[in-house]
Amino acid sequence: MAGRPDSQRLFLALLPDEGLRLGLAAYGAQWQWPPGAVRYAPADWHLTLHFIGSVPARPLSDWAAALAVPFAPFRLQLGRPEPWPHGLAVLCPMTNPAPLLALQADLALALQATGVRTDPRPFRPHLTLARHASQAHWPEQTPVLDWPVRSYALMQSTGQPDARYRLLQRFDAASGAARGP
Repeated sequence: MAGRPDSQRLFLALLPDEGLRLGLAAYGAQWQWPPGAVRYAPADWHLTLHFIGSVPARPLSDWAAALAVPFAPFRLQLGRPEPWPHGLAVLCPMTNPAPLLALQADLALALQATGVRTDPRPFRPHLTLARHASQAHWPEQTPVLDWPVRSYALMQSTGQPDARYRLLQRFDAASGAARGP
């Protein structure tokens, strides 16, 4: 676990299903990556809804109860590659659907109710493909990758390069019910 033994480094995210991961892998293989680029492994791909940061460790049941936010299932369409500052290569949604923005806002309220401060900057949804990739070139034809969103997840940053993130809890759409990884 990263940080002190009595703390956890957490975030809330959308996790792509297997079909989307396959599409992302095929798309990423078409890029021209510069030497030194560090491509993210498919298991590490996610779209961050909220970075919680390092917080005192608390039972998972406490987080599950506090963060169970019902939402309507929706679809994202990834298809806008962008170079971001600090050498990140990201893929952004074609548009930010209202249900995505509502979920992110509702989760901000849930986090604030637990005493967690949320980032005041505007939400910029994206999926990071690689870092140290400022000289990367994406293919001229960018596919639109369909992402059916039916859940979100509470994740832990492990600080370990071989298993960067750990799924702690998944929350289903509609009911907001928490279920195990």
